[in-house]
Amino acid sequence: MTVTTRDIDPTELPTLLAMNNAAIPAVNLLDSDSLLDLVSLAHAAVVVVDDDDPARPLGLVVTLTAGNDYESENYRWFVERGGDFLYVDRIVIAEGVRGQGLGQILYERVFAEAELAGLTEVTCEVNLDPPNPGSLAFHDRLGFVQIGEQVTKGGAVRVALLSAPVVSASALPEPRPEPV
Repeated sequence: MTVTTRDIDPTELPTLLAMNNAAIPAVNLLDSDSLLDLVSLAHAAVVVVDDDDPARPLGLVVTLTAGNDYESENYRWFVERGGDFLYVDRIVIAEGVRGQGLGQILYERVFAEAELAGLTEVTCEVNLDPPNPGSLAFHDRLGFVQIGEQVTKGGAVRVALLSAPVVSASALPEPRPEPV
């Protein structure tokens, strides 16, 4: 399969909403309005598609820079910390195509966007409780390190707050199968 990344087309939002909500608890539940609001705030809102079927998104990533009126507890943590960062609010790969290196391809786009914007780091969070060990290992392979931890959602979730320096996408490790 040959894949490409491209900006989200607003007509894809219902499909992306279903993809996002199928990935709970790795990401939070969204409704149509909150997804539309998030995409409208985004620095980059990107899908990865199979070149043979470019109308069917296989995964998505949504990123934000500092200065947005976005109420995410994790985003606010990075804003309060300061710095020139590109925050990955969510990255989701559709069921049935996980483990094929699509997350790596989306992150190559994230790092390229950060580099183009002159930002120094890419930030994100990964659930520690409920645990998401596959995502932690994936982010570790990409050079992310834990710089903090917090409890969110009224004590229901504990996250690791991660950061990686902006490097050229060509400097990222070669894609390899991700844990399913």
